[in-house]
Amino acid sequence: MPSGLDTPQGAAELAESLLPPLGNRWLHTQAVAARAREASAAVSEEDRDLLVAAAWLHDIGYAPELRQTGFHPLDGARHLEALGAPSRLVCLVAHHSGAVYEAEQRGLTAELEAYEREDSPVLDALIYADMTTGPAGQSFDFDRRIDEILERYEPGSEVHNAISKARPYLGAAVERTRSRLGG
Repeated sequence: MPSGLDTPQGAAELAESLLPPLGNRWLHTQAVAARAREASAAVSEEDRDLLVAAAWLHDIGYAPELRQTGFHPLDGARHLEALGAPSRLVCLVAHHSGAVYEAEQRGLTAELEAYEREDSPVLDALIYADMTTGPAGQSFDFDRRIDEILERYEPGSEVHNAISKARPYLGAAVERTRSRLGG
C-alpha cells in the first residue's frame, strides 16, 4: 500500500498504479489533481493536501481490478477503505461530483449511505476540480463539462439522468468554490 493515502504523493502513487492503462481517464485524473492544487486556496490550509489527495483518487473505482458494483465512486471508496485510508478521504471519493444522484439511478443509495457525505468547502472544491476538467484533461467551464457528459452518455442512461438532476447541485458547488477563490 502506498504510504499516506491522504497526502498528494501517496494518493498520486496509488492512482498511478491503477489508472494509466485507462488512457483518457488517467489524463483526466492528472488534470483534476492539478486543478485541485490550483483551487486549494478555497479550503483551509489543513485541508489542502486532503483535497489534492481526493482529486488524485476520485476515479480509481474505474480500474477494472477494483470493479465490484460498476459504480466507480462506491468501488473506489470500498478499495480505499480496505487499504485503511482515512475515513474522510474515503467519504470524499464516495461522494465526489454528486454521486448520490447516480446511486439513486443505479439502486445503490443504501450502499453509498454507508459513507457520510460532508457538505464542506473540500467537497465543493473537489466537485469544482472534476466539473471543470474534460475527459482527457481539457480545461472546461462548468456548462461545457456538463454538456460534454450529457453528449457522451445516451439519454435515459444512469449517468445522463443523474447528471441532469445533479446539475443545480454541482453548479452551486462550483460557484461556492469560485466565490471562495475570489472570482
